[in-house]
Amino acid sequence: MAAGLSAALTPEPFRSFLSSHNTPKPTPIFHPLLHLRKTTYGARRKTSFAVCFVLEEQKQSAPQIVNLVEEGYEDVTDCQILIPERVAEKLARKRSERFTYLVAAVMSSFGITSMAVMAVYYRFSWQMEGGDVPLSEMFGTFALSVGAAVGMEFWARWAHRALWHASLWHMHESHHRPREGPFELNDVFAITNAVPAIALLSYGFFNKGLVPGLCFGAGLGITVFGMAYMFVHDGLVHKRFPVGPIANVPYFRKVAAAHQLHHSEKFNGVPYGLFLGPKEVEEVGGLEELEKEINRRIKSSKGS
Repeated sequence: MAAGLSAALTPEPFRSFLSSHNTPKPTPIFHPLLHLRKTTYGARRKTSFAVCFVLEEQKQSAPQIVNLVEEGYEDVTDCQILIPERVAEKLARKRSERFTYLVAAVMSSFGITSMAVMAVYYRFSWQMEGGDVPLSEMFGTFALSVGAAVGMEFWARWAHRALWHASLWHMHESHHRPREGPFELNDVFAITNAVPAIALLSYGFFNKGLVPGLCFGAGLGITVFGMAYMFVHDGLVHKRFPVGPIANVPYFRKVAAAHQLHHSEKFNGVPYGLFLGPKEVEEVGGLEELEKEINRRIKSSKGS
């Protein structure tokens, strides 16, 4: 309830020796909150005050308690605070967006993982029919799987610096701005990396020999790197979906802190890689800032 206060000045006449028929008639002035009667007399006048209260009903939305750390706000001291309804609606929308991306990530990861496992199993079981074990082909497949996964880190670092922050900035810029909705234009790069992986896996699956085996291994390595990148980059660093115990792995926490420095642009965008990001930060003399970021993330995780 809000109360408005107004005062009305009501002049009261001082009875004089003048006759009543000589007294002029007062002139009323009307206002919704103020009724003023002002009369002038020859001798003196007396002023009295009338106080009016105006009661008004105001609608106040009940504040809500929200855990800000769960919503991605890590730079708060008290993670549970009272917030207005408008902010609560915005946070609810962000939770919905995170859930949408989580469903997409789980479905894609489960589908790709199951297809990759089945492809590996059926490829080698099919090739070992007749009792012959193609050792060289099997060794080449697994060796190139590891090599392709490691090589993707250096490819991603080069592409991030030379392409995404250069000629393809109009697409990658969406990743450096507040996201509107569960997806962003930058997600297209994940699809472009999946195309050669699918092509290599398909060729290696339907053909026998050392070269198809190497192609199959390369496609498998790209797939493994892409899944790891999604969980660490999208889940752990940018909190687009929960990652569970991955957040407690010390090196992954270091990787997340290094990538956060990339978004802060304290070292001109370094690091551009992800899994070897801490090494890049060390090369530019940013270990102190890296430790600060790690401690901040540890503190925020304990507060949640």
